[in-house]
Amino acid sequence: MTTSIPSPPIEWSSFSIGPLTIHAYALWILAGIFVALWLTTRRWKERGGDPEVVGDIAFWAIPFGILGGRIYHVISTPGPYFGEGGNPIDALKIWNGGLGIWGAVALGALGAYIGARRAGVSFTAFADSAAPGVLIAQAIGRMGNYFNQELFGGPTDLPWALEIDPAFRPEGYEQFATFHPTFLYEMVWNLLGAALIIYLDRRLDLRGGRVFWLYVMVYVSGRWWIEGVRIDDAVMIAGLRINEWVSMVVLAGATAAFVALGWRQRRAPDRLDRSQLAARVSHPEAVAGEDTHDASDAADTPGDGPDKP
Repeated sequence: MTTSIPSPPIEWSSFSIGPLTIHAYALWILAGIFVALWLTTRRWKERGGDPEVVGDIAFWAIPFGILGGRIYHVISTPGPYFGEGGNPIDALKIWNGGLGIWGAVALGALGAYIGARRAGVSFTAFADSAAPGVLIAQAIGRMGNYFNQELFGGPTDLPWALEIDPAFRPEGYEQFATFHPTFLYEMVWNLLGAALIIYLDRRLDLRGGRVFWLYVMVYVSGRWWIEGVRIDDAVMIAGLRINEWVSMVVLAGATAAFVALGWRQRRAPDRLDRSQLAARVSHPEAVAGEDTHDASDAADTPGDGPDKP
């Protein structure tokens, strides 16, 4: 007896309410964003931060992240848009799926930085608070790929193989009915990774951006091997998909940053209690004699600045 995971009927990928078409992909992205905001707000409050600041920063980070994700996806997978038979206008149709995490994180971080500076809070403290929620949001967002029947792996007859309708099977794979469910692999990896990050953050007292870089390390290490399973079109370099190369480079950089920040923290341990890191910059009036930007810089740099609550 064989088993497999059925794909949702294609009719479930979207539905209409009057003249408005609602896409399942977009709904899963929104669900991930809401969960990330909830968890980030909770972690930010635990550090003494003003919960309203989270929404102010998200106002910048979310649209920047979506824009960056789409740009990277189109650049790294240009075929459907600029290849033979492609339609450049489709590059604007984000509801059809396709967000590159590298672009999303890069521009999303830029948006968060802008929001944090405008709010007068520490960007690194906020990034550390947001990191696990972002990973969970990525896990939830992968359900959009499941509903779109896209970005799956090679053929397999494993018990958890994913059934793909003939219309969505790539050229050369028409004779296969079941494929690796890479959406599921990444969901499980991300959820376990988020739990690990939260555990290590509490146990090891991570700060100063180390939680964020740990998030990057966890995600890209999983993305590297998952990319090797996928069979969708992608730019290839020396026999590897471009995202495999990016994963390796980013993993090396994130590991170096994580180790360097740990070394710096050991050399100049922060005398502030971790719960005060966000409060110190979210409520600058509590830091006598310092302006908002000075407080932010002090929280970003462990051991620098006066020991004030």
